Formats: sequence, structure tokens, C-alpha cells
Amino acid sequence: MSEYIFPENFLSSLTNEPGFERENFVEAHENIVAPTSIRLNPFKKSVLKTDEQVPWCAEGYYLNARPSFTFDPLFHAGCYYVQEASSMFIDQILKNIRPDSDEPVKVLDLCAAPGGKSTLINSAINSTDLLVSNEIIKTRVPVLCDNLNRWGTANTIVSNNDPRDFTRLTGFFDTILVDAPCSGSGMFRKDPAAMDEWSEANVSLCHQRQERILADVYPALKEDGHLIYSTCSYSHQENEEIVDWLCREYNMESIRIPIYKEWGIVETQSPEHKAWGYRFYPGKVKGEGFFAACLKKKEETDELPIFRSKGHQKLALLEIELVKKYINEPDTFYYNKVNDDWLAISREHKDSLDTLQRHLYIKKSGVRIGKLMGNDLIPDHELALSIYINKDKVLQTELNLNQAIQFLRRDNIDINTTDKGWSLMNFEGHALGWAKLLPNRINNYFPKELRILAVAPTP
Repeated sequence: MSEYIFPENFLSSLTNEPGFERENFVEAHENIVAPTSIRLNPFKKSVLKTDEQVPWCAEGYYLNARPSFTFDPLFHAGCYYVQEASSMFIDQILKNIRPDSDEPVKVLDLCAAPGGKSTLINSAINSTDLLVSNEIIKTRVPVLCDNLNRWGTANTIVSNNDPRDFTRLTGFFDTILVDAPCSGSGMFRKDPAAMDEWSEANVSLCHQRQERILADVYPALKEDGHLIYSTCSYSHQENEEIVDWLCREYNMESIRIPIYKEWGIVETQSPEHKAWGYRFYPGKVKGEGFFAACLKKKEETDELPIFRSKGHQKLALLEIELVKKYINEPDTFYYNKVNDDWLAISREHKDSLDTLQRHLYIKKSGVRIGKLMGNDLIPDHELALSIYINKDKVLQTELNLNQAIQFLRRDNIDINTTDKGWSLMNFEGHALGWAKLLPNRINNYFPKELRILAVAPTP
């Protein structure tokens, strides 16, 4: 392994950080390869070869070697997500703050792209709960939508808003995750180029930005709601100081999350308010640098009145019935149209969707089913990946590995079939997308923007 040239003053800035051991830290960066970890999709059971489990996440696993995920059809089908193991600790937090009642909860992932923590949250919550995944940067929204589409559920909404826009949604969310933009020192081992961005001045700038983001979103958290704050930084300014600031400025209550000593996580307490935090150091944990803390809002908050739109969209009952037949348990969904596209979201989230549409810029809601042309449905890619698709109502074509790669590249598919019409193209029983089977050819409808462009690795 090559020697790491850490930024000037970086190591000395960590000298007094809780749990920091310089020699162990440097050794982990110079001589220990960053582990590869994935998180399985509990809604899409598959036969995946996994090795050691990530101890703080039930669906998290380490792999002994890093395969070519690009050329694994099960990755494109949404059977798993490639995610850094330390950040999966959010699962441990969510499981320990979940209320005992079955009352549905609303969760906001404020800085959500590319979607790792959103898909994790979606796995941890119930189908009656609602996840709002927001991404501030417009160009990062498509990858967030794509990853949530692969996950296949219908209780998610994606928005593209600045944190200050959530100020209007007073007391709306039960839980808010702020995985804040940070100086990125926790990613040095996986991304040495991040070292070029690190400076003490940038740490201070990130600290100020983090305070602004938290101040903007704080009103949207309901009384007794939970705020989960995380960074991929080792900096005291971006971690314990921010937690102290939240306790001082908003009188938030720190929540201690149970951990086991053998996990290697360093439990910390902030200097002023003794608020609990959790630090991850390479060399101590099998993962990258990470910090997380959980706090409860104690301030009384007037909850935003639920906005109900005046009447439903005037939709033709015949069209609704045509659309519903493609969905399992169709009466549990609310259907609406955006331009010519039919969408469905869990019925219990209709009022929340109305409220959010009034205050936010919505990019995705529930699952997009497709367009009707007369009595026929032109199915959407989202429907193919949805766990709610009624597979009894559509053709299905099983592909082998080579055929699946051809399909994902949008190449001609080498297959013989006498079937005709729209068909789900499956690999090991999991849908990859749609093709239209015609008498003399197969039209491949896998989205162009998602197709594999890379050259397959030599075996």
C-alpha cells in the first residue's frame, strides 16, 4: 500500500478527539483495504452470496471481494444497495427510537442523494409510514429517484427543495435525518482525492452551513420527534460542537443508543451538554469514518394543519379500473394523474401528499404505473421494479446472465419466444424492466439513461 500524505494540520487537529489513536488510524489508511459492504433489500428476497454481517444493521453484509456490481443484474433489480458499513448505523438508531404504538410515522431524509440512507430508512419503517427524501441539488435528484425506484416501495415521496422551504411544514415530521454536507475526512481511505478539499477553513465553513441547515429544518420536527444528525467527518467542530449547539439553542434532549463494546464504535459525550455521539474510526471498526447522534425535540410545536385538496381529480372510473388491475391490493392505493402518467401511492398518504405538494417541489410520489392508450397500458419502468406489480396480469420472460446483460445494455436480446406483447424481463425471478415482444423482433424499453455503458471485465 502507498503512504498517505494527509493534509497539513489534519492529524494534529484530531489529537484530542475522543477515541483517536494516531498510529492505528494511519496504519488503517496505509495498510488496510477499505471493506466492501452491501445492504440487502428485505422486500426483494434473493439468493445472494454474503459473508460477514454488519453488526449494527440486520440487512448489512461485508463481501470478501468487490465484484463488478455494474454487471450484476440483481443490483439493477434492486435486490441490494452498495453502502458503506459505518453509515448503516442509522438502522440501529431507527430501531431504538421507533415508538411502541402502531401509529404511522413520517420521516424526512433531508440531504438524501444518492439514496443509501433513504433506502435504509425505507427498509426500517412500516408500509403505513411515509418517507420524504429531499435533495437540495437538482442534478442529484434523478439518481435518488432511480435508487428508490429500484427499492420498489410505494410509501416514498422525493422532493427537490432547500432546507429553508421546510420551515413552513411546522411539526410535520416524526423523525428527521440530516446527513449533513461536511468536510469529508471520514472518506479519505475510500476517496484519497477528498484530502485535497480538506482545510481548517473548510471545516469552519461546513460548521456554519450545518447550523443553517439544522436551524431551517428544525421547525418541521414535531414535539417529541427525533432528529438524527450525521457526518462523514472526524472534526469536533462538525460533530460534538454541533450537537452541543442543538442542545443549547433548542434545548434538545440527547438520546443514548445502545451499542456493544466489540463493535469498536467510540461513544462520546459533548463537552457542554454531555450529549451522546458515536464515532467510527477505520482500524477500530470495519468501515469508514462516520459520526452520528440522536436528539429529541422538547419544545412545544404547533403542528401544520393537514391540507386537503378541494375534491379529487376527476378521473374516468373505467380508466382507474384498467390501471388498478396491474397493482396488487389495488384498493389500498390512491391513484392520480400527472399529465398522461398514472401514479399510485398508499391511500393513507393522500393527505400528506396534498400537503407536501402545496409547500414543496415534488419530483416523485409513490409508483408511476404508466400511460393508457385506449384500453392498453404502456407500462412505466417504475411499475416493473415495484413490489406491488400484479405479475399475474403481465407476461414474464426469464433471462440468463448473458441475456440480462444484453437487456441492461439495450442491445438486441438473443432469445426465442412465441409470446407477444409487453413482458417483464426477469433475472432469477426479479424484474429488470420491460420489453415488447413482437413476431419478428424484441423492442427493448430499458431506460436509455440507466443502460450499462461500461465494458464487461475479462473473467
